[in-house]
Amino acid sequence: MLKDVLVFSDLDGTLLDHHTYSFAAALPMLQKLHAANIPVIPNTSKTFAELTELRQQIGLDGPFIVENGAAIYIPIGYFAAQPKHTKSKNGYWVKEFSKPRKHWLSLIEEFKGSFAGEFKHFFNMSNKEIIAATGLSAKEARLANTREYGEPILWLGSDNAKTDFVAALEKRGVTPLHGGRFLHLSGECDKGKALIWLTQQFQVERATKQCTSIALGDGHNDVAMLEAADIAVRILSPTNPPPTLNKLTQVYTSQAYGPKGWAECLEQIIFNNSQFND
Repeated sequence: MLKDVLVFSDLDGTLLDHHTYSFAAALPMLQKLHAANIPVIPNTSKTFAELTELRQQIGLDGPFIVENGAAIYIPIGYFAAQPKHTKSKNGYWVKEFSKPRKHWLSLIEEFKGSFAGEFKHFFNMSNKEIIAATGLSAKEARLANTREYGEPILWLGSDNAKTDFVAALEKRGVTPLHGGRFLHLSGECDKGKALIWLTQQFQVERATKQCTSIALGDGHNDVAMLEAADIAVRILSPTNPPPTLNKLTQVYTSQAYGPKGWAECLEQIIFNNSQFND
């Protein structure tokens, strides 16, 4: 019997197809993991509102990590006891790693004079502009703008100006995260720190010293998660090369794109690997 394996997964371009957002190719593997009692934990730049609906579509009912590690949502009662340093909110125990969105909006205002016309950000973009920049549907774009913690910035200026903008942010102690089409402001949180904290909660719950974490991602904003996991899986992307890791062992790269590569790698690592089978 498979036990004490946790699957942490990016969504866009990984579990969801980069172009169509479909997870159909991964559905048999999702069902197989569910039957083996192996949690699939979304670890994504998406918001709580986006995940609420998407988790139902995919068939996931466990914890999830939102806004690039800004917060972890654990359904109340999922663990026997409420984890320390969490608060109860809307039926979830919530562990927060980031300051609220209003903090980042205030910071962005300070840079609008120096970088006028060089960028837009979600809060001041219309739904049509978000749709054009992301490819989301109208409903999905509205949900994507219901952010609680960070703020995505769509860069419109030159690469040189972008470098200056990032340097100016870093002088304020803020390191923006490069993710796909956007820069994300959310402080010192990242997907890796969230993975480590949640893995520790599973180990407490299961009274085991070691849960084996497997992380799957396709982009630069997945690097911290891939580095933090016991096993890293780089999912092939049609738009960018696999993320570069410092990690030298237990690193896999899929042969197929998106959800098809996701499923193939988990089949090989979990179900064809004696390490996880009795």
